[in-house]
Amino acid sequence: MDDINLHYRFLNWRRRIREFREVRPVRYRERLKRMLRDGDVLRYHGNSDEVGCFVAARPLSKRSRYFEVTIVDTGVRGMIAVGLVPHLYKLDHQPGWLPNSVAFHADDGKLYNGNTVGQQFGPKCCRGDRIGCGISLDSDDGQLTVFFTKNGKEVGSLEVPAVEALYPAVGMHSLGEEVLLDLHAEWRMEEDDGLMIVDSHEDDWGRLHDIRVSGTLLEYTGKGKSIVDVGLAQALRPLNTRFHYYELEITDAGEKCYIALGLARKDYPKNRHPGWSRGSIAYHADDGKLFQGSGVGDAFGPRCFEGDLMGCGIMFPRDFSHEDGDDADDWDLEMFPQPSEVQNDLYASNDDDDDEGEDLEGTKVMVFFTRNGKVVGRREVALPAGGFYPTIGMMSTGEKVKVDLHPLSG
Repeated sequence: MDDINLHYRFLNWRRRIREFREVRPVRYRERLKRMLRDGDVLRYHGNSDEVGCFVAARPLSKRSRYFEVTIVDTGVRGMIAVGLVPHLYKLDHQPGWLPNSVAFHADDGKLYNGNTVGQQFGPKCCRGDRIGCGISLDSDDGQLTVFFTKNGKEVGSLEVPAVEALYPAVGMHSLGEEVLLDLHAEWRMEEDDGLMIVDSHEDDWGRLHDIRVSGTLLEYTGKGKSIVDVGLAQALRPLNTRFHYYELEITDAGEKCYIALGLARKDYPKNRHPGWSRGSIAYHADDGKLFQGSGVGDAFGPRCFEGDLMGCGIMFPRDFSHEDGDDADDWDLEMFPQPSEVQNDLYASNDDDDDEGEDLEGTKVMVFFTRNGKVVGRREVALPAGGFYPTIGMMSTGEKVKVDLHPLSG
């Protein structure tokens, strides 16, 4: 019954979200033909007689409205196209050539809107130029506004029928063409002058170690060779009774998906995964285990993969204040059952780390974790002096997550 109550309380919180997001399938698959992808780099891999096309795994949406392509090499003819297409678009056609697709072509600066004949739209683009494409959600009457940018300035826009989801697409058509793809670029309209500028969220983070911030995207930049190569991101402010929950989306699982989401004390060691050392608790994506102040993990929930949403929050006791002491009797929920401990050889052992062990005594709070909007489990822990700070760890090459520190604010 207590688990049911916790579940419904969590659902009530989510009803306050301003824009409800749909839970998507765990795995997605991009589509490409006559192109090679190496990380964020796309290269043409044809004979210049046939079109190569890339279609991203996810469509543009309320959470991800914009993407960018930087031209690394124009190749022989610079026939690079950037735009939006249906998911099952024919990959031997440039974006914009077929119905329900639209694209800006770099070689002639023309806009192609479901037709092989383009209309003059903007300037030509060359090596080093950055082409962006996004959608505006303010349109009515079944229309969707699509806009294009060049080097951070809007080139123009048009309305298209909002009949189906539109996916980021890149087309190429000559030897040597190469671009850098950023599917997680974030932009907003600046009210003063109408320019599109990057919406930076670096001020949301108090500590960053081997992690790069781009908007709400966190990217691991460490070596990823051993357990000491942890990348750590810790929020500037701790969770409180107003902002008591946060989420991340795994946008790229990297080599091993060694991604951890949890809470930690403010002075937590920068080279330790959340959950490994005292004053921390975390849910680890790679094995689904819960780590609480120890390198020994407990079986806890399912593993998480690219596309999954992981969440972490605190159920504060009634009448909680930061001056409260230990007041466990205020809880109307029983303590979550403790599974048997399982040693994971990847993680550091307890024996040689003086920083591990039981948390310091303090006010008891209930920490809970979610996966794709559903509660996975909970654990009662002592709140460290100064509070619990949202803390994310990554440890293998290529890992990227998109973080929302206030998903329940409304």
